[in-house]
Amino acid sequence: MILQSKKPWKEFLSMAFSISRVFSFPFWVILPSMKHGGKGEEPMEKSLTSSLEKNIKLFQEIFQGDSTIICRRFVSAGTLPLECCIFYCDGMVNNQIINENILRPVTLWDRNQESTLEDTLKTVLQINEAKQSQDVSSMVRDMLYGDTLFLCQGSDRALILNTKGFSMRSIAEPQSEQVLRGPREGFTEGILMNISMIRRKIRSPHLKFEFSQVGEETKTTLCICYVEGVVEPRVLERLRSRLSKVKIDGVLDSNYVQEFIRDSPRSPFKTVGGTEKPDVVAACLLEGRVAVLVDGSPVVLTMPYIFMEQFQSGEDYYVCWHFAAISRLIRLAGFLFAISVVPAYIALITYHREMLPAPLLFSISAAREGVPFPTLLEGIGLLIAFEILREAGERTPAGFGQTLSIVGGLVLGQAAVEARFISAPMVIVVAFSGITGLMLPRLKGPVIWCRLGLIFLSAWLGLYGLFVGLLWLLLHLSTLHSFGVPVLRDAAPGGRGQEDSYFRTPWQKMRRAGRFIAEETNEE
Repeated sequence: MILQSKKPWKEFLSMAFSISRVFSFPFWVILPSMKHGGKGEEPMEKSLTSSLEKNIKLFQEIFQGDSTIICRRFVSAGTLPLECCIFYCDGMVNNQIINENILRPVTLWDRNQESTLEDTLKTVLQINEAKQSQDVSSMVRDMLYGDTLFLCQGSDRALILNTKGFSMRSIAEPQSEQVLRGPREGFTEGILMNISMIRRKIRSPHLKFEFSQVGEETKTTLCICYVEGVVEPRVLERLRSRLSKVKIDGVLDSNYVQEFIRDSPRSPFKTVGGTEKPDVVAACLLEGRVAVLVDGSPVVLTMPYIFMEQFQSGEDYYVCWHFAAISRLIRLAGFLFAISVVPAYIALITYHREMLPAPLLFSISAAREGVPFPTLLEGIGLLIAFEILREAGERTPAGFGQTLSIVGGLVLGQAAVEARFISAPMVIVVAFSGITGLMLPRLKGPVIWCRLGLIFLSAWLGLYGLFVGLLWLLLHLSTLHSFGVPVLRDAAPGGRGQEDSYFRTPWQKMRRAGRFIAEETNEE
């Protein structure tokens, strides 16, 4: 009842008076602590003073119990020595910069006259990036990100000095986007390093970066990247609007942000792209799209994201266009085979045996003789076993991958066929469907769900169910949009971008810049 009341404090006080009458408890002793929610004034809400001792005590209260926060006090030389102090987070800073560019210059400073904090910054400290601040919360946030706070006696401000020096993973080729030809560098977890890799690809003053923060507790740095004059303004405004509505305690990876800003969150198909390759991001920016970088994540988000992008590879643009066109057609066929081969086999065996040639029908019937399970359960069981083997192969160390494939794929499969648990034709069909699905790692989730849905429709209605399911899939894709752009834009007949859709045409015929112009759509 207290939570439902519009005035909970009055309800609480009346209950307290009643309890005090019964138990003679002086409830008013708890009122001072209730004034500020039981905690009093938060240290983060206080401000700096001109007293160095009070400022040091303030930060010691904020970081009480944290042994990684280092407080170093020192005094300058000269006839008018200045008492100073620095705060920094151990392991997040470059100790050499602190020793040689902060401590050494200040301790050797021959101070013979009064000076301000600005004078100290201009004449003594040897730091290329520094700023003054009176906001305690921003000081704490910057310090936890690797900066150093510089405090001195007589100043109610602090200097935030850039001394970042935490270790990061070196640049390497992404395991999920390996290529035989083309750039092999991949993004890392450091957002500044990722920005520099994009800047090296596009050396233009029109390339813009907008920084913001997400996460109530983590305060994760986020960067919007686009090419001014090429990007569609409506797409950019939609992205800014959605990012401003992200409310979450912590952001540890770009997928956190992706789930907040994507269109049609209930659809298994992605409407926001993701890549770990700087050359792919640079190509997207030159096409008029927007990229979102999240500190701590090597995956950069790109939008708008269309369906045909999932069949494209960065290597398509570094090889001959004849070979790239064939490779893309193979990927498209692989997607259709991955979702429809098993359902078609179940429909033919269950309802349409007359459509099979007699020798093939006799061979399948002989192979299924003695199998105790119907075709539907046999297919679902084998698909589940295949997904288990694939998941185990992804999670096990690299040295055990070959052993797992031999034991799981050969030994268990052969033993199951000989024991008449499953039939050999179903093993062949499921293996073919699984291999074609492995060609498209970006469509891993949609392939699993589409294949499963088509299997049940085929087991229920035969080939009619399969065609109805494929038609429903096409209708579903036609309703999806990515920041105002239909996801089937390049796939539709007569749509824009046909020169880089089903085929990759020569560079002379492709218009790479400014293809994605958002259409007027209602925001969901």
